[in-house]
Amino acid sequence: MTVEQSAEQNIGSAQAAYAAFSWGDATAAIDNLADNIEWVVPGNSAVSGTYHGKEEVGAFFVKLMEKSFTTVPEHSLGDEERVMVLTRVTAAGESSDEVDIFTYRDGKVVKAQSVVDTLFFQRIFGTK
Repeated sequence: MTVEQSAEQNIGSAQAAYAAFSWGDATAAIDNLADNIEWVVPGNSAVSGTYHGKEEVGAFFVKLMEKSFTTVPEHSLGDEERVMVLTRVTAAGESSDEVDIFTYRDGKVVKAQSVVDTLFFQRIFGTK
């Protein structure tokens, strides 16, 4: 049985995760993720790929933080199943827009897809 949350609850959950990440608290940032989360980052950068589970996503967050990566959500919209966040990311002195799409099930994020400037990520993190 799936427990649906309201759009407001899902958006609030996403906002809390962004706030935790901005404080450098990777543990709290992954709190709203399902244990079997799948996080997809496109491109050929050293951080591109598909991450499975909280441990892999946490390690991904640590890699981002190594480059002083910050993310500032500018707009969020969502419904009972998905939240899309337009955010401004900065790393190594450069900035870019990004969209993160979160799919919720039973109050947890089961899938995250980041729509990023792949060349920006390659410049900052290198290529695979």
